[in-house]
Amino acid sequence: MSTSAPRFRIKRAYEPPDPGDGVRVLVDRLWPRGLSRAGADLDHWMKDVAPSPSLRIWFGHDPARFADFAARYRDELAHSPDALAPLLALAREGPVTLVYAARDERHNHALVLRDFLAKQRRRPRAARTK
Repeated sequence: MSTSAPRFRIKRAYEPPDPGDGVRVLVDRLWPRGLSRAGADLDHWMKDVAPSPSLRIWFGHDPARFADFAARYRDELAHSPDALAPLLALAREGPVTLVYAARDERHNHALVLRDFLAKQRRRPRAARTK
């Protein structure tokens, strides 16, 4: 695989899996409604990288709050290096698809998480642990 290929992709949990997904990781704190565990075809469920319950409830999927939500979520992520480490390790091996359940494809935490992780991948390891 080319080193310029994106390592983190995002996909709704209700979309069918694809061989190009690589490792599929559910990044929601709650299991997607109406989706069976077998039908999800997931490799991992990493609840700890999802927004905190209080932040998720505050956001309420309100697009008008998305910019503030994204800033607050990035702050949570910046203080959670142990939760992010497994995702970064998976990305060193190949593509990772961050699977999420939100209906809004333009205003959801998976977008913020993907961009945050992409920036972390570009930083030297020593800088990530400080």
